[in-house]
Amino acid sequence: MTMRQFYDWQTAGGGGDVLLLVQTLERLEIPWCMIGGLAVNHWAEEPMATADVDVVIAAERVDECVKALCVVGFTAEKFKWSVNLKGKSAVSVQISTEEVYREFPSRSSPADIHGMLMRQASLEDTLRGKILAWQDPERRASKRQKDLLDIMRLVEAHPKLREMLPADLARKINE
Repeated sequence: MTMRQFYDWQTAGGGGDVLLLVQTLERLEIPWCMIGGLAVNHWAEEPMATADVDVVIAAERVDECVKALCVVGFTAEKFKWSVNLKGKSAVSVQISTEEVYREFPSRSSPADIHGMLMRQASLEDTLRGKILAWQDPERRASKRQKDLLDIMRLVEAHPKLREMLPADLARKINE
């Protein structure tokens, strides 16, 4: 079974939705990159299945992007800090509109993630995003634990990242 087939199996055909997302962004030449779990999967040594697809795109093109994605079959729901999209699979796409992620696409690079060519946030930006998520007191405890695990996976694969960790997080990882 290929990585893509495994991803499709885990997400009820999520690869198709992800490819449609990527193709739409590329066709429109919108600066973008994957953040969150998919970016972690690229940088960590062992990928983990995730049905969440977190992406950041050029802020001034969010409306254009959402409209184009709705035309190709996604449904959209806007929130304060994101636009959530749903396609035909179990994959949930979240376009982050938070200011802190705005520069991530300019530092991204192409990568094969689960057998699909995507743009992923830089290693340092991936860690920064996960730290911010872990620090968010409004996130569910289970999500924060997943963020902690993702941070640990990144640091294990790239020990130099340890110096970027806030002291309280570094202590928690050392426990």
